Amino acid sequence: MASTIQKFLAELIGSFILVFFGTASVVLVLLVNGGLKVAAITMADWVAIGLAFGLALTVAIYALGPVSGAHFNPAVTIGLWAGKKFPTSDLPTYIIAQFVGSIIASAVLLFVGGPDASAIGALGSVGDVAGIGMVGIFIIEFLGTALLMYCIMAAAVDGQAKDAALSIGLVLAGIIVAIGGFSGCGINPSRVFAPMLMNTVAGNAAPWELFPVYLIAPIIGAIFAVYLYDYLKVEA
Repeated sequence: MASTIQKFLAELIGSFILVFFGTASVVLVLLVNGGLKVAAITMADWVAIGLAFGLALTVAIYALGPVSGAHFNPAVTIGLWAGKKFPTSDLPTYIIAQFVGSIIASAVLLFVGGPDASAIGALGSVGDVAGIGMVGIFIIEFLGTALLMYCIMAAAVDGQAKDAALSIGLVLAGIIVAIGGFSGCGINPSRVFAPMLMNTVAGNAAPWELFPVYLIAPIIGAIFAVYLYDYLKVEA
């Protein structure tokens, strides 16, 4: 069994992989297209971004899943904990590691990409891309996280899928392609917080007024999915 330090490092590294490579794809799309805003990202671009996030998550799960269970998302950890599938004693370790790993990822992206990565690419930050308001963002983030969490329950927690890593990665990619154009597709509080923090450090605006929605909606969505899965599950 992995030690607390091993679990911490696994969640930190996995969160770094997910946030760095995922948000880097957003920054690159915007910079390559001459400094477009997130609202101008095309469907083809969202496909590329979705694949970047999905493949990054797949690799991270393959590499680190045996150590920590590969949460890489505070909403996932809290959802499992609320469903009594994760120990309270490990809760702070996982959440702190996820935020630290995400922050380091955004800091490295800011360092590598320079001021343009923040000013134009916003370090892959989310926001009200389609002008749907807080309620719209809440619904989108709730549904996206609920779908991801339900897949995690089926593929990884109960082990019904032969290849949980690929299944979960593809689901994340599909979710981003489908809803990225509405909210930027956070569905992960630490992935949302880190770019906002580094944008602020760089002296650029960040939509902090929306952060409570990106924090609460994924957590509620994950908890809902865990309980829904348990309710619908048919024992063999």
